[in-house]
Amino acid sequence: MRARSRRCRFTARRSRCAPQADPRRAPSTGYGPISSGGWCRRAEPAGHERALRRDPTGVRAVQQKPIQDQVIVITGASSGIGLATAHLAAREGAKMVLVARNADALDAVAAELGNAAVVCVADIADEDSAERIADAALTAFGRIDTWVNIAAAGVYGRFDQVPEADHRRVFDVGYFGTVRNSLKAVEVMQDRGGTLINIGSILGDVSILQQGIYASMKHAVHGFTNALRAEVMEAGDPVQVTLIKPGAIHTPWPEHARNYMDKPASLPPMIYDPRLVAKAIVFAAANPRREITVGGNGALISLFGTHFPALTELGESLIGTPAQQTDQPPPPGVKDNLFTSRADGRIESDQDTHVRRTSLWLEAQLFPMRAAGVVGAGLLTALLLARGRR
Repeated sequence: MRARSRRCRFTARRSRCAPQADPRRAPSTGYGPISSGGWCRRAEPAGHERALRRDPTGVRAVQQKPIQDQVIVITGASSGIGLATAHLAAREGAKMVLVARNADALDAVAAELGNAAVVCVADIADEDSAERIADAALTAFGRIDTWVNIAAAGVYGRFDQVPEADHRRVFDVGYFGTVRNSLKAVEVMQDRGGTLINIGSILGDVSILQQGIYASMKHAVHGFTNALRAEVMEAGDPVQVTLIKPGAIHTPWPEHARNYMDKPASLPPMIYDPRLVAKAIVFAAANPRREITVGGNGALISLFGTHFPALTELGESLIGTPAQQTDQPPPPGVKDNLFTSRADGRIESDQDTHVRRTSLWLEAQLFPMRAAGVVGAGLLTALLLARGRR
C-alpha cells in the first residue's frame, strides 16, 4: 500500500474551515454550505446536540435527521453498493466521508459527485482504520450521523480449496472490520445519537456452495449486529442499529472475489440492481428499521432455508455450483481485490445478465402502510367484482 494510503485527507478541491482544537469531540455546532463553496460553522437550534427522546420503554432513541442534514460515513465507497449509496446520498444533499483502499478511485468518485466530501483511504482490516475514519469525519464536519459498513471481501471455492490466509482475509475485512467500525460508530454517536447500518446478506441466513467462507462471515456479521443492538438498548444509547440483507446484487462482486473454481464466477439468479440496496440504506439512515431485506427472491430463500433446511441443502448440492458459474470469459487482465485494491469505479458488473430494477418486497418494507393500503384496495375490488357476478 502506498504511503499516502495510510492517511485520511480532504479532497484537494474542497475548501475547509480550521479544524477544531479537539477533533475527537463533536462540537455543539454543525457545518453548512455557503455561496463560496467552502464549509463554515453555522449555529444549530438550541438543544440540537441533545435532540433525543425516550420511547415508552425508557430507552433513549434518536430523532433521525433528514438525509440532507446528515454526515454519513460509507465504507467500500469506490464501487458496487457503496458507490451507488454515495451517488444517492449526494443527490439527497448529504455530506459524506468516503472510505476505500484505492486513493485514485476515491478521488474520482469525489470529483464525480461534486458534493462536499472527505475521502479516507483505509483498509478496514487494519486495526487503526476505524479510529482514522472517525477522526476524518469529526475533523471535517464535527459529527457523524450515520455510519454504513459495506466493505467486504470474498472468495469462490470449496473449503478444502481455499488457503487459510484467504479465509482469514475474508473475516478480517468483512467481520472484524465491521466490528471495529461499529464499536467506534456507537462510541462517537452515543451522546448525540445516530444510525449504524451494517450490510449483511441473504447468505448470512442460508449458506451456499462455493461461497461458504463468505456465508460464514456474513452469519457472524448478523449475529454481531443483533447482539450489538441489544447491548445498545441495554445501555440506553440513542443509536439505531439496522441490518440490511441484500440478495444477489449486480455489482462487480464476481470480478472482485478470488476464484478457485474451474470456471469464471457469476451470481445466482435472481439478480437485483445495486441501487435498490442504496435506496434501502438511505431510507434507513432517516427512518428507524431493525432489518431490511433487499429482493423478494432472497427473502423467499431465507424463509425456505429456515423452515426446510434439509431440502435447501439438497437443492444446493444439485444446482448450487453451476448456478454460480458462467461461460462468459472475464475481461483480460482482471485480477481479484482480495489483498490489493482495484480502481474500476463501477456500480454494476460487466456480466451480461437480466437485472431486476424494482422490488415490490423492498417497497413493502419501506412503506408498509402504503403496501397494506394497496393490498386492501385490491382485496376490496376483488370482493366487489365477485359480488357483482352473483
